[in-house]
Amino acid sequence: MAHINLLPWREARRQERQRHFMVTLGLAAVLTIGIIYWAHSLVQGAINYQNQRNHLLHQQITMMDKQIAKIRNLQQTKQQLLARMKIIEQLQQKRSDVVHLFDQLVATIPDGVYLNSLHQNDDEITLKGVAESNARVSTYMKQLDASPWFSDPQLTVIETKTEKGNRVSDFTLRIKQTSPESAKKKTSKS
Repeated sequence: MAHINLLPWREARRQERQRHFMVTLGLAAVLTIGIIYWAHSLVQGAINYQNQRNHLLHQQITMMDKQIAKIRNLQQTKQQLLARMKIIEQLQQKRSDVVHLFDQLVATIPDGVYLNSLHQNDDEITLKGVAESNARVSTYMKQLDASPWFSDPQLTVIETKTEKGNRVSDFTLRIKQTSPESAKKKTSKS
């Protein structure tokens, strides 16, 4: 029988397989590196895009914070102006109250009653005077109570004495100054 030596053929085939394996392994490594680079680029692009959006949002938030601060300043200025307008309106309303006060004092005072002094502290008025009798003081209190510009008359002091042969009563009376508008509000609430 003839001897055929297959060892060099097998050795050549083994080397061919090993070379083919190395080429396939190299191609797989290159392909893997390519895929990793592509995935990294994709993720990095998404991160950069999100960072740009975050920066834009941060800029917009800063602008909105400035606008909110301006709005708060405007609201504070508005409140201050409204408070000033209210004070001016109250002063305008009270401007004519002095005229009404003296007009009503004259209109309500009965014959035989004379006022010596008038003292006002906010809305409370203290009247001191002389009357020919206690009945006239009582009439004066009723007329003050009936006036829309006064309320709650209270007699604090009344002294009867004789002057020049006539009997007179010195009195001190407290009343509150109101206005017809506030009187209407009180009656509508009741």
